[in-house]
Amino acid sequence: MSTASIELEFTSPFSRETVFKAFGDFHTIAPEVIPQVFKSIETVEGDGGVGTIRLFTFGDGVPFTSGKYKQGAIDATNFSYNYSFFEGDNLMGILDSIDHYVNIVPSADGGSVFKQTVIYNCKGDDKPSADILNFEKEIYEKTYKAIEAYAVAHPETY
Repeated sequence: MSTASIELEFTSPFSRETVFKAFGDFHTIAPEVIPQVFKSIETVEGDGGVGTIRLFTFGDGVPFTSGKYKQGAIDATNFSYNYSFFEGDNLMGILDSIDHYVNIVPSADGGSVFKQTVIYNCKGDDKPSADILNFEKEIYEKTYKAIEAYAVAHPETY
């Protein structure tokens, strides 16, 4: 089994508490703010905590239709969490899973830095192409900016 990975880093003027809270609401915000990527996100099992399973139905802006993920650890004290996609055509027929690790750290200016590592766990030697990995990076960046813009527009919540 081989792996491929991408590293993402986004700076924010918001505190890590604010960014963590906004991304905690990802499942409700994302379909509203970036429907071309996320048509819907449905909770299949759980209450949002560790072990929760959600079904993503992707929008027309991505080459996949669906994916299921399971919520791993959530550490509100250290502003980190992880989750894994384990089923769906977003695994492209060549992946066992896609693991996401997020850590939000403070920045020197009082804001924060959202750091995400995405690991593609391959079934064999086939890996996602450089084009797919670059496309995914672009989607993650657009999604981050859309969630942050939502937080800006809703200061009463975030």
